[in-house]
Amino acid sequence: MKTSPILMLALAASFAAATFNAQSADAVAKVNGVTIPQSRVDLLLKNNAAQGQPDTPELRNRIREELITREVISQEALKKGLDKSPEVTTQLEIQKQIFLVNAYLQDYFKTHPVSEDTLKKEYERQKSLLGDKEYKARHILVKQENDAKQIIAQLKKGVSFEKIAAEKSEDQGSKGRGGDLDWSAPGRYVPPFGEALKKLKKGQLTDPPVQTQFGWHVIRLDDERAYKAPGFEEVKPQIQQNLQRQTLDKLIGDLRAKAKIE
Repeated sequence: MKTSPILMLALAASFAAATFNAQSADAVAKVNGVTIPQSRVDLLLKNNAAQGQPDTPELRNRIREELITREVISQEALKKGLDKSPEVTTQLEIQKQIFLVNAYLQDYFKTHPVSEDTLKKEYERQKSLLGDKEYKARHILVKQENDAKQIIAQLKKGVSFEKIAAEKSEDQGSKGRGGDLDWSAPGRYVPPFGEALKKLKKGQLTDPPVQTQFGWHVIRLDDERAYKAPGFEEVKPQIQQNLQRQTLDKLIGDLRAKAKIE
Protein backbone atom coordinates (compact mmCIF):
# COMPACT_ATOMS: atom_id res chain seq x y z
CA MET A 1 0.00 0.00 0.00
CA LYS A 2 1.35 3.41 -0.90
CA THR A 3 1.74 6.04 1.78
CA SER A 4 -1.37 8.17 2.06
CA PRO A 5 -1.04 11.87 1.17
CA ILE A 6 -2.93 12.49 4.40
CA LEU A 7 -0.07 10.90 6.32
CA MET A 8 2.49 13.02 4.54
CA LEU A 9 0.48 16.13 5.36
CA ALA A 10 0.14 15.11 8.98
CA LEU A 11 3.80 14.20 9.52
CA ALA A 12 5.08 17.27 7.68
CA ALA A 13 2.90 19.52 9.82
CA SER A 14 4.23 17.82 12.97
CA PHE A 15 0.66 17.73 14.20
CA ALA A 16 0.84 21.49 14.82
CA ALA A 17 -2.89 21.98 14.69
CA ALA A 18 -3.26 22.74 18.37
CA THR A 19 -5.74 25.47 17.57
CA PHE A 20 -8.37 23.85 19.71
CA ASN A 21 -6.60 24.78 22.93
CA ALA A 22 -8.41 27.17 25.21
CA GLN A 23 -7.68 30.72 24.11
CA SER A 24 -6.09 33.21 26.49
CA ALA A 25 -8.18 36.18 27.49
CA ASP A 26 -5.13 38.46 27.16
CA ALA A 27 -5.07 40.69 24.10
CA VAL A 28 -1.85 41.68 22.35
CA ALA A 29 -3.58 44.40 20.31
CA LYS A 30 -6.89 45.75 19.08
CA VAL A 31 -7.60 46.78 15.50
CA ASN A 32 -10.71 48.89 15.01
CA GLY A 33 -12.12 47.34 18.18
CA VAL A 34 -11.29 43.76 17.16
CA THR A 35 -9.13 41.92 19.69
CA ILE A 36 -6.06 39.94 18.67
CA PRO A 37 -5.74 37.31 21.44
CA GLN A 38 -2.48 36.21 23.00
CA SER A 39 -3.32 32.63 21.99
CA ARG A 40 -2.52 33.47 18.35
CA VAL A 41 0.94 34.68 19.30
CA ASP A 42 1.45 31.59 21.45
CA LEU A 43 0.52 29.26 18.61
CA LEU A 44 2.88 30.94 16.15
CA LEU A 45 5.65 30.87 18.76
CA LYS A 46 5.04 27.15 19.22
CA ASN A 47 5.25 26.55 15.48
CA ASN A 48 8.47 28.56 15.25
CA ALA A 49 9.94 26.66 18.20
CA ALA A 50 9.20 23.39 16.39
CA GLN A 51 11.43 24.69 13.59
CA GLY A 52 14.23 25.54 16.00
CA GLN A 53 13.58 29.28 16.35
CA PRO A 54 14.01 30.51 19.95
CA ASP A 55 11.43 32.64 21.73
CA THR A 56 12.79 36.18 21.90
CA PRO A 57 11.24 39.63 22.49
CA GLU A 58 12.15 40.51 18.90
CA LEU A 59 10.31 37.47 17.55
CA ARG A 60 7.26 38.21 19.68
CA ASN A 61 7.19 41.77 18.37
CA ARG A 62 7.49 40.60 14.75
CA ILE A 63 4.63 38.16 15.27
CA ARG A 64 2.50 40.86 16.89
CA GLU A 65 3.11 43.24 13.98
CA GLU A 66 2.36 40.49 11.47
CA LEU A 67 -0.93 39.66 13.20
CA ILE A 68 -1.91 43.33 13.22
CA THR A 69 -1.19 43.58 9.50
CA ARG A 70 -3.23 40.45 8.83
CA GLU A 71 -6.15 41.83 10.84
CA VAL A 72 -6.06 45.18 9.03
CA ILE A 73 -6.10 43.51 5.62
CA SER A 74 -8.70 40.93 6.70
CA GLN A 75 -11.06 43.68 7.81
CA GLU A 76 -10.72 45.38 4.44
CA ALA A 77 -11.43 42.06 2.71
CA LEU A 78 -14.58 41.62 4.81
CA LYS A 79 -15.75 45.12 3.89
CA LYS A 80 -15.53 44.11 0.23
CA GLY A 81 -17.47 40.91 0.93
CA LEU A 82 -14.59 38.71 -0.23
CA ASP A 83 -15.36 36.19 2.51
CA LYS A 84 -18.49 35.33 0.53
CA SER A 85 -16.68 34.58 -2.74
CA PRO A 86 -16.80 30.89 -3.78
CA GLU A 87 -13.01 30.64 -4.01
CA VAL A 88 -12.41 32.05 -0.52
CA THR A 89 -15.21 29.92 0.94
CA THR A 90 -13.70 26.80 -0.60
CA GLN A 91 -10.21 27.67 0.67
CA LEU A 92 -11.55 28.22 4.19
CA GLU A 93 -13.33 24.86 4.08
CA ILE A 94 -10.12 23.16 2.95
CA GLN A 95 -8.06 24.80 5.70
CA LYS A 96 -10.63 23.84 8.32
CA GLN A 97 -10.56 20.26 7.07
CA ILE A 98 -6.76 20.18 7.25
CA PHE A 99 -6.77 21.34 10.87
CA LEU A 100 -9.48 18.85 11.78
CA VAL A 101 -7.51 16.01 10.19
CA ASN A 102 -4.35 17.01 12.04
CA ALA A 103 -6.22 17.40 15.33
CA TYR A 104 -7.77 13.94 14.92
CA LEU A 105 -4.40 12.36 14.12
CA GLN A 106 -2.74 14.15 17.02
CA ASP A 107 -5.39 12.78 19.34
CA TYR A 108 -5.20 9.29 17.81
CA PHE A 109 -1.44 8.93 18.22
CA LYS A 110 -1.65 10.39 21.71
CA THR A 111 -4.01 7.56 22.70
CA HIS A 112 -2.32 4.92 20.50
CA PRO A 113 1.43 5.48 21.01
CA VAL A 114 4.00 3.07 19.60
CA SER A 115 5.44 1.32 22.64
CA GLU A 116 9.16 0.98 23.31
CA ASP A 117 8.76 -2.80 23.24
CA THR A 118 7.15 -2.66 19.78
CA LEU A 119 9.97 -0.44 18.51
CA LYS A 120 12.64 -2.82 19.83
CA LYS A 121 10.92 -5.87 18.33
CA GLU A 122 10.73 -4.16 14.95
CA TYR A 123 14.39 -3.20 15.24
CA GLU A 124 15.39 -6.81 15.94
CA ARG A 125 13.22 -8.02 13.06
CA GLN A 126 14.87 -5.64 10.61
CA LYS A 127 18.30 -6.42 12.00
CA SER A 128 17.81 -10.15 11.43
CA LEU A 129 16.63 -9.51 7.86
CA LEU A 130 19.72 -7.48 7.02
CA GLY A 131 22.14 -10.14 8.26
CA ASP A 132 25.85 -9.64 8.90
CA LYS A 133 27.08 -9.03 5.33
CA GLU A 134 26.50 -6.42 2.68
CA TYR A 135 27.21 -6.68 -1.01
CA LYS A 136 28.31 -4.37 -3.80
CA ALA A 137 26.49 -5.47 -6.92
CA ARG A 138 25.43 -4.40 -10.38
CA HIS A 139 22.35 -5.46 -12.29
CA ILE A 140 20.68 -5.17 -15.65
CA LEU A 141 16.89 -5.19 -15.64
CA VAL A 142 14.87 -6.18 -18.72
CA LYS A 143 11.24 -7.15 -19.30
CA GLN A 144 11.70 -10.48 -21.10
CA GLU A 145 13.54 -13.61 -19.97
CA ASN A 146 14.99 -14.22 -23.44
CA ASP A 147 16.50 -10.73 -23.45
CA ALA A 148 18.14 -11.46 -20.10
CA LYS A 149 19.55 -14.76 -21.40
CA GLN A 150 20.98 -13.04 -24.47
CA ILE A 151 22.64 -10.46 -22.23
CA ILE A 152 24.21 -13.24 -20.14
CA ALA A 153 25.58 -14.80 -23.33
CA GLN A 154 27.08 -11.45 -24.38
CA LEU A 155 28.67 -10.96 -20.98
CA LYS A 156 30.25 -14.41 -21.12
CA LYS A 157 31.83 -13.39 -24.43
CA GLY A 158 33.47 -10.42 -22.74
CA VAL A 159 31.11 -7.55 -23.54
CA SER A 160 31.23 -4.85 -20.84
CA PHE A 161 28.56 -5.21 -18.17
CA GLU A 162 28.54 -1.44 -17.67
CA LYS A 163 28.02 -0.83 -21.40
CA ILE A 164 25.06 -3.21 -21.68
CA ALA A 165 23.52 -1.81 -18.49
CA ALA A 166 23.75 1.74 -19.81
CA GLU A 167 22.18 0.73 -23.13
CA LYS A 168 19.54 -1.82 -22.18
CA SER A 169 18.67 -1.74 -18.47
CA GLU A 170 15.13 -0.69 -17.55
CA ASP A 171 16.29 0.50 -14.13
CA GLN A 172 16.56 4.24 -14.64
CA GLY A 173 18.13 4.72 -11.24
CA SER A 174 21.21 2.58 -11.90
CA LYS A 175 21.67 2.35 -15.68
CA GLY A 176 23.56 5.66 -15.77
CA ARG A 177 26.08 4.14 -13.33
CA GLY A 178 26.55 0.98 -15.34
CA GLY A 179 24.02 -0.88 -13.22
CA ASP A 180 25.86 -0.09 -9.96
CA LEU A 181 23.67 -0.62 -6.88
CA ASP A 182 26.39 0.38 -4.40
CA TRP A 183 26.66 -1.36 -1.02
CA SER A 184 23.53 -2.89 0.44
CA ALA A 185 22.39 -5.81 2.58
CA PRO A 186 20.37 -8.53 0.78
CA GLY A 187 17.40 -7.90 3.07
CA ARG A 188 16.95 -4.46 1.53
CA TYR A 189 16.08 -6.01 -1.83
CA VAL A 190 12.97 -7.94 -2.82
CA PRO A 191 13.41 -11.58 -1.67
CA PRO A 192 14.24 -13.28 -5.02
CA PHE A 193 16.90 -10.67 -5.75
CA GLY A 194 18.41 -10.77 -2.26
CA GLU A 195 18.49 -14.57 -2.13
CA ALA A 196 20.19 -14.79 -5.53
CA LEU A 197 22.75 -12.19 -4.50
CA LYS A 198 23.77 -14.16 -1.40
CA LYS A 199 24.55 -17.23 -3.52
CA LEU A 200 26.99 -15.44 -5.82
CA LYS A 201 30.77 -15.42 -5.52
CA LYS A 202 32.75 -12.28 -6.26
CA GLY A 203 32.72 -11.57 -10.01
CA GLN A 204 30.00 -14.16 -10.70
CA LEU A 205 26.79 -13.57 -12.71
CA THR A 206 23.32 -14.94 -12.04
CA ASP A 207 22.71 -17.63 -14.63
CA PRO A 208 19.83 -18.18 -15.19
CA PRO A 209 18.50 -14.62 -14.71
CA VAL A 210 16.42 -13.76 -11.65
CA GLN A 211 12.73 -12.91 -11.93
CA THR A 212 11.05 -10.37 -9.63
CA GLN A 213 7.91 -8.29 -9.93
CA PHE A 214 10.01 -5.71 -11.78
CA GLY A 215 11.16 -8.02 -14.56
CA TRP A 216 14.26 -10.14 -15.20
CA HIS A 217 17.59 -9.32 -13.59
CA VAL A 218 21.13 -10.16 -14.56
CA ILE A 219 23.12 -9.61 -11.37
CA ARG A 220 26.88 -9.44 -10.89
CA LEU A 221 28.51 -9.46 -7.46
CA ASP A 222 31.49 -7.10 -7.35
CA ASP A 223 32.43 -7.30 -3.67
CA GLU A 224 31.23 -8.17 -0.17
CA ARG A 225 32.11 -7.09 3.36
CA ALA A 226 30.99 -7.47 6.97
CA TYR A 227 27.97 -5.43 7.92
CA LYS A 228 27.18 -4.01 11.35
CA ALA A 229 23.65 -2.75 11.85
CA PRO A 230 23.26 0.73 13.38
CA GLY A 231 22.30 0.87 17.06
CA PHE A 232 18.68 0.96 18.20
CA GLU A 233 18.75 4.58 19.37
CA GLU A 234 20.23 5.69 16.06
CA VAL A 235 17.38 4.31 13.97
CA LYS A 236 14.59 4.54 16.55
CA PRO A 237 13.01 7.73 15.08
CA GLN A 238 12.89 6.19 11.61
CA ILE A 239 11.37 2.95 12.91
CA GLN A 240 8.78 4.91 14.88
CA GLN A 241 7.84 6.94 11.82
CA ASN A 242 7.53 3.80 9.68
CA LEU A 243 5.31 2.08 12.25
CA GLN A 244 3.16 5.19 12.57
CA ARG A 245 2.83 5.25 8.80
CA GLN A 246 1.70 1.63 8.77
CA THR A 247 -0.74 2.29 11.62
CA LEU A 248 -2.15 5.31 9.85
CA ASP A 249 -2.53 3.49 6.55
CA LYS A 250 -4.58 0.85 8.37
CA LEU A 251 -6.59 3.49 10.24
CA ILE A 252 -7.44 5.29 7.02
CA GLY A 253 -8.39 2.01 5.36
CA ASP A 254 -10.68 1.11 8.27
CA LEU A 255 -12.32 4.54 8.32
CA ARG A 256 -12.91 4.48 4.57
CA ALA A 257 -14.33 0.96 4.81
CA LYS A 258 -16.87 2.10 7.42
CA ALA A 259 -17.81 5.26 5.53
CA LYS A 260 -20.64 5.40 3.00
CA ILE A 261 -18.84 6.67 -0.09
CA GLU A 262 -20.97 7.31 -3.15
